[in-house]
Amino acid sequence: MSMFSAATVTRFAPSPSGELHLGNVRTALFNALLARRHGGRFVLRIEDTDAERSDPRFTAQLFEDLRWLGLDWDEGPQVGGPAAPYQQSARAAYYEQGFAALAASGRIYPCYCTPLELDVSRRTQRAAGLPPRYAGTCRDLSTQAREEKERAGIRPTLRFRVEADQHVEFVDLVHGPQSFRTDDIGDFVVRRADRTAAFFFSNAIDDAAMGVTHVLRGEDHLSNTPRQLLLLSALGQRAPVYGHLALVLGDDGAPLSKRLGAPSLRQLREQGYLPTALHNLLFRLGHSTPLHDLLDLTQMAAAFDTAHLGRAPARCDPVQLHGWQQKAAQHLPAADALRWLGDQVPGSFEPGKSSEFVAAIRANVVLPADAAPWARLVCGETPVATAEGAAAIRDAGREFFAAAAQAAADHGHDWKSLCEAVRQITGRRGPQLFKPLRFALTGTDHG
Repeated sequence: MSMFSAATVTRFAPSPSGELHLGNVRTALFNALLARRHGGRFVLRIEDTDAERSDPRFTAQLFEDLRWLGLDWDEGPQVGGPAAPYQQSARAAYYEQGFAALAASGRIYPCYCTPLELDVSRRTQRAAGLPPRYAGTCRDLSTQAREEKERAGIRPTLRFRVEADQHVEFVDLVHGPQSFRTDDIGDFVVRRADRTAAFFFSNAIDDAAMGVTHVLRGEDHLSNTPRQLLLLSALGQRAPVYGHLALVLGDDGAPLSKRLGAPSLRQLREQGYLPTALHNLLFRLGHSTPLHDLLDLTQMAAAFDTAHLGRAPARCDPVQLHGWQQKAAQHLPAADALRWLGDQVPGSFEPGKSSEFVAAIRANVVLPADAAPWARLVCGETPVATAEGAAAIRDAGREFFAAAAQAAADHGHDWKSLCEAVRQITGRRGPQLFKPLRFALTGTDHG
């Protein structure tokens, strides 16, 4: 029996601390495809409990980016849904209910350890060859000791009480069966000293509240999963099925990161990259498919299979992106291609000439900026050949170009007929035929 159905609910839960890069976008794409594959729902949630790092500008940019990509959400900000609100900064009351339930069952306790004390403890454990986990210093403090800490003005965190000598087991959609010892996890923070919910807590609570059934996220979250399973079990909530995606690496082999300057989606969009090109690149990053043609989102959803998710890191190759962009540009309808090229199309053209210009150059254009030199040539700028080009023109000689001029007069812009006529007159063929013509007409040896 399949673990997927029309009740499948996935989510994308970014933090608005920077602009989306391709690693984030792949996570959003895979979750959207999984939901669409099974006729389920795709939820967008904004995880902005970290007030210092969150910025409303990034939230607004995120909405714009996802809509431009065609990754519209079924529930979430600006759309609504039964589990609203969908921004964590507005869900504090829900988290307090969760803390109260855990407190009533004795599963959380206040921790007064300072950051310095915790750091010293971790260093000591590492030096002893032990996993760095909370030592339980405040786990069994007496009421008197807690009152003394409170009178001293120490603002406590809240820690989840993890039972000793247990195993947390689950089956990951990507990595298969997983088992974690609770002794290696230790008691963890669920509420910070400023009374805001920690990631482990708010992320798990919201998944349950929003009916999320399947979570695809980066494998850097794999070690978070046992903590969240413990929390959901303590609260009597159903846990989603998790799948931890292999990281996306940049061309330098380092993980893509908005903090490390990975190109943002906004930057790629401004350069003229098309949504279809990005979809097709990302669909194949860590997800194998026998389909090699340019696909649309509907075709991708039909072909998306969690069994085809790989465990090895996926490298985001600029050459592959260039290839998919080239294919996407060639598949643009004429009217869309004209809009895509925008102000690269000369405004001095007579009505109808803009479309003719686009039709003539589109085979040579990958990004809108590629149209600029062709526009200059069409508008009458004299091409300047390279040293190689000047030599090719000189070697071809006057008779060659006299034949070319006659062929142009006879055949106009029909390139194939023009070349054939010059070949018959001069006997030249291959590069000896094409290169002098191209260098003379455009200043380049291609296009």
